[in-house]
Amino acid sequence: MPQSPTTITDEIGIALGNLADAAAAPFTPTLRLGVTGLSRAGKTIFITSLIHNLLTGGRLPGFAAMTEGRFIGARLAEHPDAGVPRFAYEQHLAALTGKAPHWPESTRRISQLRLTLKFQSRRWVSGMFGPTVLNLDIVDYPGEWLLDLPLLSLNYAEWSAQALALAKRPQVRPEAERFLNELTASDPLAESSDADAERLATAFTEYLRLSREDGRAMSTLPPGRFLMPGDLEGSPALTFAPLPTPGGPVRSSSLYAMLERRYEAYKAIVVRPFFRDHFARLDRQIVLVDTLRALNAGPAAVADLETALTDILGCFRQGDNNVLTRLVARRIDRILFAATKADHIHSSSHDRLEAVMNRLVAGAARKARFAGAETKSMAIAAVRATRESVIEEGGVKHEVIVGTPEAGETLDGVRYDGRTEIALFPGDLPDNPEALFEDGRAGALKFLRFMPPQRLDKNAEGNVVLPHIRFDRALDYLIGDWLK
Repeated sequence: MPQSPTTITDEIGIALGNLADAAAAPFTPTLRLGVTGLSRAGKTIFITSLIHNLLTGGRLPGFAAMTEGRFIGARLAEHPDAGVPRFAYEQHLAALTGKAPHWPESTRRISQLRLTLKFQSRRWVSGMFGPTVLNLDIVDYPGEWLLDLPLLSLNYAEWSAQALALAKRPQVRPEAERFLNELTASDPLAESSDADAERLATAFTEYLRLSREDGRAMSTLPPGRFLMPGDLEGSPALTFAPLPTPGGPVRSSSLYAMLERRYEAYKAIVVRPFFRDHFARLDRQIVLVDTLRALNAGPAAVADLETALTDILGCFRQGDNNVLTRLVARRIDRILFAATKADHIHSSSHDRLEAVMNRLVAGAARKARFAGAETKSMAIAAVRATRESVIEEGGVKHEVIVGTPEAGETLDGVRYDGRTEIALFPGDLPDNPEALFEDGRAGALKFLRFMPPQRLDKNAEGNVVLPHIRFDRALDYLIGDWLK
């Protein structure tokens, strides 16, 4: 039977954390927004754009509080948690807007930032209508950590069975070959040794890394911290691998028992504190998904992404919130599934990209709605890297995107240098997203990664304007109801 993801002690800790949040700012409500997603989905870019647009009054026609003239402004507030690193907003903005614009580094650790928003409320507050404030806490963490949350409900034998079944799939067999060979040469009932544990863990980690590269783009392969160990690199808690369940009695001194203890230590030291101290205290959630990367890799990667999203979202604490329940047991009451990099395809395909996103999260979304949470899917680009055009070839007009592919991107034998602008027709997404799971249509599509815009407009106050696609609508869905 799967284990509960939380213990009574965890629940007490979560409740105390929520009470501490309320006590820290008793007269200013706080909305905690989780920004999550798997690797390369654009979490850092999304958060940087969110902060910059709110601070500078960006061009957000779909953000109701701003278009109605009720949004007064925002400011960076004192960091709310002394134990969590601050999101490096200024450095990330400089990367996007400097003399040589480039994408900021991906998220490698948890970080947080607080914005204080001031707006004209339409509600009757304290006997009057008037300006009011809201603290918006933005919580960012590596997408790889998401993959670990389902482990809280699995013991070592259950996780091992799942991991080994995944490693033996034909589509990842080449990447897993070395690990499977090491596994064959190992006896789970033999006397344990650090050397054997390190040998298996090294081969397993290499398999995880290779399977996530663009050609495979596999998603359902925890533990996520193996690829981003930080200070725990080389520790026993990150030195284990799956083993088949032995047929005989398991001695405490056996290799199997040692790796089982290390797996449980990984959950206790790494996964559970993250879930308890951060993940379980969120009010709103955006899940960013690099759907195009999975489409590039083919139907197996698309199906794998669907499984990963379903597993991850099963760990969310979903449900309706009210003033009293938020004091002790926060629930995520609104979830946005965002297919990122909508600027990498023509706008005529944006609705199809949203349909693909809806198909990927259909099962998870139904469960969320049943629990009382609202859900929505959207195709967005937090920072638009391309523009659209029409080219004519042989009397036929083609709708294309124009941009500068990143250095090293290749298409039809051409390798780009990061400086050459091109017009690209990436292909049409099918009208029926089911085709992407069934007939290999996804493998026929080719999407490139593009450099950020090299020239940016400025507003009347001299602030850089970050172009986007539907980012304003995403922001309105996530926080708009709190600004009424």
